[in-house]
Amino acid sequence: MERMYSELADYWRLISPVQEYEEEAALYAAVLREHATGPLQTLLELGSGGGNNASHLKQHFELTLVDLSDDMLRQSRQLNPEVAHHSGDMRAVRLGREFDAVFIHDAIDHMQTRDDLARAMTTAFLHCRSGGVALLAPDHTQERFAPSTSHGGSDDGARGARYLEWSWDPDPADESAVTDYALMVRDERGSTRVLHDRHVHGLFPRQVWLDTLAAAGFDARARVYEHSGLPEGHELFIGLKP
Repeated sequence: MERMYSELADYWRLISPVQEYEEEAALYAAVLREHATGPLQTLLELGSGGGNNASHLKQHFELTLVDLSDDMLRQSRQLNPEVAHHSGDMRAVRLGREFDAVFIHDAIDHMQTRDDLARAMTTAFLHCRSGGVALLAPDHTQERFAPSTSHGGSDDGARGARYLEWSWDPDPADESAVTDYALMVRDERGSTRVLHDRHVHGLFPRQVWLDTLAAAGFDARARVYEHSGLPEGHELFIGLKP
C-alpha cells in the first residue's frame, strides 16, 4: 500500500486539509440529487480514505464508509465518529444491504486494470437500490490527461507536512499513469523526514468508463463540470440503476 495511506496516515489532514473538500463535496451532493429517482438519504462511499469528503457529505446524507486502509479509517473515525466505517476492498466488499447512492471519489483511480474497474462497478451496482445512483469521480480520463505538477501542505502547531506532486505517463500506449510525491513531514519535536511515494493509477478512455458501467447494469452517463473546486473540465461518470 502507498506510504501516504499507511505510515504517513497520521499526517493526512496536513497533506490534504479537510476544508479544501467543501466546494467539491457540495457539487457531488448536487449531482447525486439531480440524478436519483426517489428518496436520497443513504449513501455508501467506497474508498473513503481519511473521511474528508464524508465530513461535508454527512450534512446531506446518512453515510456508510468503506476503505482498504485501516490507518486511513482510523483518521476518518476521528473526524467522523458518528458515521459507520467498514474495512474492505471496493472490488470485493459485500455489506449485504442497498443504499440510495454509491459514491467513489478519486480512489477509483487506484483500479489499475479494466478488470479492477469492472469489479468496483459491480460492487457499486450490488449496493445501489433500484432507482438509485452511482457517482464516480476519477481525476482523469485518458483523453483529458496531461502531465502536471502541484504542491501543498499545512501545519498544526509544531507538526507540518509539505508535498510536491508530479503526474506523468511513462507509456502512453498502455492504460496507466504515475504520480510521484516528494513529501516532507515534521513531527512534534521539529524533526523532519523526506520521503518518496509512487502511486500507479489506471488511465482509461472515456468509452471504457461508460461501457464498464453499462456492463455492470447501470444506465451510464458522463458529464463535464466546470467548478472552482475541481480541475478544469472535470468529467464525472454517473450510473443510474433501473
